[in-house]
Amino acid sequence: MLNLALGFISSFCMTLLIVRFGGRYGALSLDHDLKGVQKNHSYPVPRIGGIALMVAACVTFTLGGTVFDGNPLGESMLLLLCAAPAFASGVIEDLTKRVSVRARLLSAMLAALVGVFLLNGVIGRVDLPLIDPILSVAPIAIGLTVLAVAGLTNAVNIIDGFNGLAAVVSILIFGSIGYVAHEVGDWLVMSVALTMIGAIGGFAIWNYPAASIFLGDGGAYFIGFTIAELLVLLVARHPNICAWYPIVVAIYPAFETLFSIYRRRIVRGRPVGAPDGIHLHTLIFKRVVRKGTDPRQRQRRNARTSPYLWVLSMIGIVPASLFWHNPVVLAVTAVVFVVAYVWLYTAIVRFRTPRWLVSSQGIVTAPVPEQTHHKQSERS
Repeated sequence: MLNLALGFISSFCMTLLIVRFGGRYGALSLDHDLKGVQKNHSYPVPRIGGIALMVAACVTFTLGGTVFDGNPLGESMLLLLCAAPAFASGVIEDLTKRVSVRARLLSAMLAALVGVFLLNGVIGRVDLPLIDPILSVAPIAIGLTVLAVAGLTNAVNIIDGFNGLAAVVSILIFGSIGYVAHEVGDWLVMSVALTMIGAIGGFAIWNYPAASIFLGDGGAYFIGFTIAELLVLLVARHPNICAWYPIVVAIYPAFETLFSIYRRRIVRGRPVGAPDGIHLHTLIFKRVVRKGTDPRQRQRRNARTSPYLWVLSMIGIVPASLFWHNPVVLAVTAVVFVVAYVWLYTAIVRFRTPRWLVSSQGIVTAPVPEQTHHKQSERS
């Protein structure tokens, strides 16, 4: 718990500094684009919250490893080194708005590859009899690991659409990871998970319900990579953890990404990276909690959107945490989540949202038009 406290205090203080002095460097740090297809804020806000998370992790791992014996110093710092390419590409995009989607994806893949060699983080099994023998071939296992880690890294960025959404979902996932790591006695994974819970918590105070700062691409990539790498390490180090656990505990961001690819490429025939404003969280904002256009009302609607997705994510997180060793329960949970997600998405798109889901101030008045103008880079 010491790492959680150190992470929280470090992140809170660093975020405070960014918020306090962000206006002095607004040309770099502030998100001035208020009309992008996935923009849901009403005034410029710093989008470099990832810097606070990285600083908090560095401080916590250093003090925890050298002074308080709260984490294995060497492995913790190696994890930060592995995360550096993904984090750096995101922060540079946050500051310059000039890093392409492809470049950021390649950076995430590079981070995953570094993790393979520095931390031995390789997916060697998926607990499927026909596939596991194939993964005994090292290049195939490494390739799958790189794709999976890079995909989940980007997935957290995709769900980072509303105040507190990605932050709280990530805290819930890290909470599950920390619990499972405690159950199997993995000190590295547990200490890192606690550190990230604290760091994200210190940031979230400034991000929800009203946002004084955003995670930005750097923060989302750092969180996503850390989640992915810890999940890979758990399965790689502990044979008693079902390989389906990582899939189910992170199924909300993962399935949101896969569904978005399907919707863009297969249904609409558009490039996978093409912008759109019809993610599930955006539809909930526009059609379930829709009410008024005043900036103050818009902020309240923004904050009311995230709890819908927090609850949805727990459909996977809670069973995964309790039955991390049971493949049958995990498989059933995955199916239940997919059915629930598709049902909810379809109901909202067809204006058939159940009344019990609509907030007392929500109102559905008109279809949401197809939007094709420039997309916010941090949701790419």
